[in-house]
Amino acid sequence: MLIVDPAEVPVPRMHGYLLSAVAPRPIAFASTVDAAGNANLSPFSFFNAFGSRPVTLVFSPARRVRDNTVKNTLDNVREVPEVVINVVTYDMVQQANVASSEYPKGIDEFVKAGFSKLPSLRVRPWRVAESPVHMECKVVEIKSMGEQGGGANLVICEVLLMHIADRVLDAQGRIDPHKLDLVARMGQDFYCRASGAALFRVPKPTDQPALGLDGLPEAIRNSVVLSGNDLGLLANVERLPTAEDLQDVTVEPLLDELRRRFGNDAESFQYQCHLAAKRLLAESRVREAWKLLLSG
Repeated sequence: MLIVDPAEVPVPRMHGYLLSAVAPRPIAFASTVDAAGNANLSPFSFFNAFGSRPVTLVFSPARRVRDNTVKNTLDNVREVPEVVINVVTYDMVQQANVASSEYPKGIDEFVKAGFSKLPSLRVRPWRVAESPVHMECKVVEIKSMGEQGGGANLVICEVLLMHIADRVLDAQGRIDPHKLDLVARMGQDFYCRASGAALFRVPKPTDQPALGLDGLPEAIRNSVVLSGNDLGLLANVERLPTAEDLQDVTVEPLLDELRRRFGNDAESFQYQCHLAAKRLLAESRVREAWKLLLSG
């Protein structure tokens, strides 16, 4: 493996490794104003949520790697400790990219990137009308992590109000990721789209500790067919399923077919059972996979 020591690698190269490895990263489309009321709008992918009581967001307008200068956004939140964080969707990502250009202080990126301003209710910076989610925030703290190029400036924010467009909500009033259609930042010039076929479900563990891979029967745990993801799906149960747990699950027709074709060779039969279980797991049919594996 390539071993990278941040103390020995040039900062631009380390920066590139970091952005490619820590990805995808959500984008904070940060709207700020300076003391004179001039608007600024800029995207930052050093961003995430860190708590819900109070609702805490952190983004970082890091010092520029090439010349160690700071961004207008950082100057603005020091002058006026307020920010609106808007989300970036696929329909607006190219415009948001225009706003990332390094315009001189006082230039309005809303105008440059063609975005519409909406007045905020609790803070002075404007909201981006084209974005479906806006979070009005007060800046609680700005923490510098270094004074050299690439140094982070953690802007710690508390959300005062959140605005969510009806068009991205499902019937239960939750945000539908397919309707939201967010984009996220990767390394180099790459982005990814968080909707459609890119989305998949990973069932959360139950309130009780999961069985774990070490609790799987040896023949399953050491399968030459089942992947780590397959085993993770099987192990995400409280205990090894019993025949009673699976009595409502029907896999007998499949088992009968496998016995008919491979029943004379125990090794081939087990191999084919594992292949069939793998296909079931790919369709999230975990209980059927369990019954097949335990029966086989």
